[in-house]
Amino acid sequence: MDSDTLTGLLKTVARKFPDRRALSVSGKLDLTHSRLHDLIERTASRLVSAAGIKPGDVVALTFPNTVEFVIMFLAVIRARATAAPLNAAYTAEEFEFYLSDSDSKLLLTSKEGNGPAQEAASKLNISHVTATLLDSGSDLALSVADSDSVADSVSELVNSPDDASLFLHTSGTTSRPKGVPLTQLNLASSVRNIKSVYKLTESDSTVIVLPLFHVHGLLAGLLSSLGAGAAVTLPAAGRFSATTFWPDMKKYNATWYTAVPTIHQIILDRHASHPEPEYPKLRFIRSCSASLAPVILSRLEEAFGAPVLEAYAMTEATHLMSSNPLPEEGLHKPGSVGKPVGQEMVILNEKGEIQEPNSKGEVCLRGPNVTKGYKNNPEANKAGFEFGWFHTGDIGFFDSDGYLHLVGRIKELINRGGEKISPIEVDAVLLTHPDVSQGVAFGVPDEKYGEEINCAVIPRDGTSVTEEDIKAFCKKNLAAFKVPKRVFITDNLPKTASGKIQRRIVAQHFLEKP
Repeated sequence: MDSDTLTGLLKTVARKFPDRRALSVSGKLDLTHSRLHDLIERTASRLVSAAGIKPGDVVALTFPNTVEFVIMFLAVIRARATAAPLNAAYTAEEFEFYLSDSDSKLLLTSKEGNGPAQEAASKLNISHVTATLLDSGSDLALSVADSDSVADSVSELVNSPDDASLFLHTSGTTSRPKGVPLTQLNLASSVRNIKSVYKLTESDSTVIVLPLFHVHGLLAGLLSSLGAGAAVTLPAAGRFSATTFWPDMKKYNATWYTAVPTIHQIILDRHASHPEPEYPKLRFIRSCSASLAPVILSRLEEAFGAPVLEAYAMTEATHLMSSNPLPEEGLHKPGSVGKPVGQEMVILNEKGEIQEPNSKGEVCLRGPNVTKGYKNNPEANKAGFEFGWFHTGDIGFFDSDGYLHLVGRIKELINRGGEKISPIEVDAVLLTHPDVSQGVAFGVPDEKYGEEINCAVIPRDGTSVTEEDIKAFCKKNLAAFKVPKRVFITDNLPKTASGKIQRRIVAQHFLEKP
């Protein structure tokens, strides 16, 4: 069925909304849904006939956020192959690991190429093809000779809900990254869930601020918009820029955007230093991929006059798991990630027993958006899918209204002499300090208590804070055992490519300092 595949959903959209804008590169080009569909079909045919791609092959893509990436990604899937988007900033060694682990058969890049990726591909005997779209009326130019049978090479190919369409790696907060295959059904289910909870329609428009090699930007920003017949704008620079963000949002009549907390903070800082004369009227602002402190949520709502809806997502669930609803559908609660969307979600104890409201345990789920399992990793699959549920590794609880509250990662909870401390709770306090722009708490080894709590903070521009200031502030707002023993004042916190702050990496970074 068309509705059980992403390609089917997009085909239906092209038929229903042929002349509506689908994709723009700011100030450069615009594509309608029918034109985008045509480009995808023609490019998929060339991948099959000229590049020799077969169903089940894995194709790695490493691009900035460009129109070429969007077309190539969807063309790979249409050809019944598996798209494996990769961060263009990887080293040659990292590319070698990801290309090898995914069994990639082809590397796709922009015409400018990517030296480290090409070096790794060459070492692994993987072919390299570049892609360029000159303008909206041109075909996508591929650096591979055409065969005679380009026109309808994919007309006989029928996309199946079980086709492995997307291959990503988890960000590996506690171990080496695990490979996550996601099917057409996983993608279609997630797009439907995101569309339904945010009521996305052909009248919506967004600007992409997150990299498209991660599920957040790819599913929530790009694919759900396209699947709703809505419009997506890519920044001209191929990545987020605080200076062009609001001009783009206004120019393309944006109705919403989704971002990680660090980007929201950058947007807020920009608002404080260079406010726009007016802001567009947004239906909502969405936050996901890391916890959003209630104080940041309220600042966003106050600055931009739109409800801020915090959500909860993972690669293994093809992004969305739960979200706060739109105001007309119910309360949105600061500090909560809302209600499950389109899937079953429970809190389990260590014996696999479902917990009552307000009882903490591991957040577990199942549904058509959830991966069938990690690639070539029976150990992770055994632990990750115990008792018939997918285990997120997050500790949380449902309140009496059915809203999910996260306490922290099981492996990130700080065990200080038997007292379990949620670093998220400490983060939230740090961010209420008037002179703190960003803050993160983390556990460190301690001879006396087993683990002790430390934190790192970035002061707001034009302010200065001391370790004693932060400790005194925490003492007023936290129980004594939760107050950080050591405070690092810094101007930079190490982050992943998707903008997440990983406590393990932050802890390593600061523990290496004298």
